[in-house]
Amino acid sequence: MTAVFARLAPRTLRGRLSLVALTTAALLMTFLTVAFNTVVRHHLQRQADDELRTRAAAVATTVDTSGRTVRIRESPDDGLLDTNVWIYTGTRLLEQPPSPAVSLTRTAEQLAARGGRDCTTATATTSGHAPGHIRLCAQPLRGGDNHATVVTALDLAPYRGSADTLLLGSLALDAAMLGCTYVLTRLAVGRALRPVRAMTDQATQRNAITSEERFGAVRRPVELARLGTSLDTLLDRIRTVLRHERQLTGELSHELRTPLSRIVAELDWWRARPRSTAETRATHQVIADATRSMGTICDTLLDDARGGTHTTGTAEVRPVLRRLVQHLDVPDHVTIRLDDHQTHQTHQTHQADPAACPEAGVPPALLERIVSPLLANALRYARSGVVVRMVRESGGVRVDITDDGPGVPRPFIDQLFQPGRRADPGDGHGGAGLGLPLARRLARSAGGEVSYDSEHAPGARFMVRLPPG
Repeated sequence: MTAVFARLAPRTLRGRLSLVALTTAALLMTFLTVAFNTVVRHHLQRQADDELRTRAAAVATTVDTSGRTVRIRESPDDGLLDTNVWIYTGTRLLEQPPSPAVSLTRTAEQLAARGGRDCTTATATTSGHAPGHIRLCAQPLRGGDNHATVVTALDLAPYRGSADTLLLGSLALDAAMLGCTYVLTRLAVGRALRPVRAMTDQATQRNAITSEERFGAVRRPVELARLGTSLDTLLDRIRTVLRHERQLTGELSHELRTPLSRIVAELDWWRARPRSTAETRATHQVIADATRSMGTICDTLLDDARGGTHTTGTAEVRPVLRRLVQHLDVPDHVTIRLDDHQTHQTHQTHQADPAACPEAGVPPALLERIVSPLLANALRYARSGVVVRMVRESGGVRVDITDDGPGVPRPFIDQLFQPGRRADPGDGHGGAGLGLPLARRLARSAGGEVSYDSEHAPGARFMVRLPPG
């Protein structure tokens, strides 16, 4: 049964709200109609009882109970008064209507026997008419030692006809009101839902995720304005997730490009001609190193994408930088130099000075990922040389990466660390504008910073500050 109702229920919100309004109005009108017609029928019955008592009082003026016996006096309206009137003294019938119905006479006797002011409704067949409802009322009369009872009767057909007419009128009015309620409700709900249809069209006709148009920008009713604001918030979250996903994809592609290029180059070199066992073993080693580097890159970037938390640890800066420099593809016209301005202290003291080999409070893999984009960027733009310098500071470790290239144009400095932005995309150098933003983001996630020294000239200098180990 529930499935049948669910199948018959309207599919649209407009239809369901209209059905709810129609059902509510029908229940309310049914209650009001029943209450109204009950009150009307009760009122008409009271009118009939008042009419019967008035007639009984008129008949009572013709009944004389002052003598030794009850006597009925004649009056000019005797024929009118005798219509549907029974007069009893005790239980003895003194007068009755001409040709009364047996059932009415029996009911009149019962009322007279009670001796009170009672009324009742009986069903009887009058001459030439179908069975109908007759109302009878008794009126006791007392005088001296005698008492009499006058019972009057009245056909309720006119009263019930009026009640039935009112009932039919009420039902017709209810039907008209229900029809108007349904139509007006559909019109009102349709008008109220018009902004929802507009929002639906807005979402389907445009790409709501990539479009900057917002649902809450248009003035709407409070409820729909809240809905629009909620949708905008949800879309903002989706846009943020998609932006992070695109950023992660771009960063993985950017970082994996170098080890993949090494693998491809080694394989091409190895297949160019037959190689000795030692050369083959060296090729395998290069491919294994590149593969491990790709795994480290993936682990580091995915760990950062999951929440920006990295495995705790420390890294000796100089070995990490030396390993990076050794595995870089350095152009033939560029030389790269790893400089430690405190190394001479070690030679002078001839002991392991911790300042000569500073430690950073980040894991080695994360340090590689922070410095690698900066080294790649320096090699890309350097004219002849790149210098990597380590400096131990009171608040941690600083790594300076300096090149003698053209430097960063001053108008572009503010956009330098924005993802996907390049000062001159057509300068002939490769790159997607993702390395520098990635380096800064990873450094900040570890409590450090990557900045550009705008006062350095000629060339460019990037500074990496990391917490102490």
